[in-house]
Amino acid sequence: MEPEYIEHRVAGGVPIRLWSRGVPVEDEARRQLGNAARLPIVFSHVAAMPDVHVGIGATVGAVIPTLAAIIPAAVGVDIGCGMMAAKTTLRAGDLPVDLGPLRSAIERAVPHGRAPKGRDPGAWSPDAVPAAIDRAWSQLEPEFAELVRDHPRLAKANHRVHLGTLGTGNHFIEVCLDESDAVWFMLHSGSRGVGNAIGTMFIALAREDAMRQQANLPDRDLAYFEEGSAHFADYVRAVGWAQRFAERNRELMMQRVFDAARRAIARPFAGHVEAVNCHHNYVQRERHFGADVWVTRKGALSARAGQLGIIPGSMGARSYIVRGKGNADSFESCSHGAGRAMSRTEAKRRFTLADHRAATAGVECRQDKGVIDETPAAYKDIDAVMAAQASLVEVVHTLKQVVCVKG
Repeated sequence: MEPEYIEHRVAGGVPIRLWSRGVPVEDEARRQLGNAARLPIVFSHVAAMPDVHVGIGATVGAVIPTLAAIIPAAVGVDIGCGMMAAKTTLRAGDLPVDLGPLRSAIERAVPHGRAPKGRDPGAWSPDAVPAAIDRAWSQLEPEFAELVRDHPRLAKANHRVHLGTLGTGNHFIEVCLDESDAVWFMLHSGSRGVGNAIGTMFIALAREDAMRQQANLPDRDLAYFEEGSAHFADYVRAVGWAQRFAERNRELMMQRVFDAARRAIARPFAGHVEAVNCHHNYVQRERHFGADVWVTRKGALSARAGQLGIIPGSMGARSYIVRGKGNADSFESCSHGAGRAMSRTEAKRRFTLADHRAATAGVECRQDKGVIDETPAAYKDIDAVMAAQASLVEVVHTLKQVVCVKG
């Protein structure tokens, strides 16, 4: 029987297993995967999901298990980036005919985007942070204060004012309908400015260490901390905190989306009928093939047997609530989305506003030049991605967005 993955052997490295049948993979992404596979700290093999594409140093859509070491740039700067979805008691017929006011209500409730000058529209005003946000921050702040004590440069990062906010780029909030016309709310975000500051600082420290100790690195963005080294414990503590921040950030946004929707939708409803909150950009300690390893999922989702997850499509495509099959060869992982088919610059060059409007027809969303880099055709075919990972997950719900708020 033909295996579900394609295995590539790398000279001087561990194998690479790609779940990419029927899905294109860039040559540069293959090169990056090869670089990771040649690191002396990588255990068993590197797993690449069907949404795999070029990243900074480490390939997005890669699962990298390491022995007694972590690669900060593989985790990246959007530490804990992930998804949350919640089913409601609403039905399609309960939504207003004009979805514009619902989108506007959500946009007012959750700070998002950025401005080139002046006040950041994606942050709370420091003197007007909602009480619920401050209560949540009071639970996160003591450990953050310890991080700042040891790394004072983190003090100036956006933390309290970014908690409960969306961000920019591919982050989004959506109202979706499932296969039975039940209404779901779904969102995508991570640890915001403070996670970026933590990631950036430790990536720089890893590079400095590598200049002294890791002379044969294939890419300086694959610099790593080994257990027992000067910065390893601090990084584990900081990345764990940022992942908790990200998870709480999504929960707070979801509650504000519920509140906004209740103002825009006449029918009363309950949320969290089914809810999933999952990272897809993170590192944690796990046991695989008889060894305790650090598993970095760089744009990949944990898919243990029975575990629920979220695989979003693009602005005009379906998304999926999935259940993991616990596939050992993938380190119990699956894709985190469709994956980019081209760079943002290439998407802006190739597609017109008319193309984008046609691709998002029927979705209440931004249809301006500022989101052309997020147009559906800039991403891989989500159906092909799902077909390539049938051995990793099963589909529980299929969602189609009717409202999309972009960062």
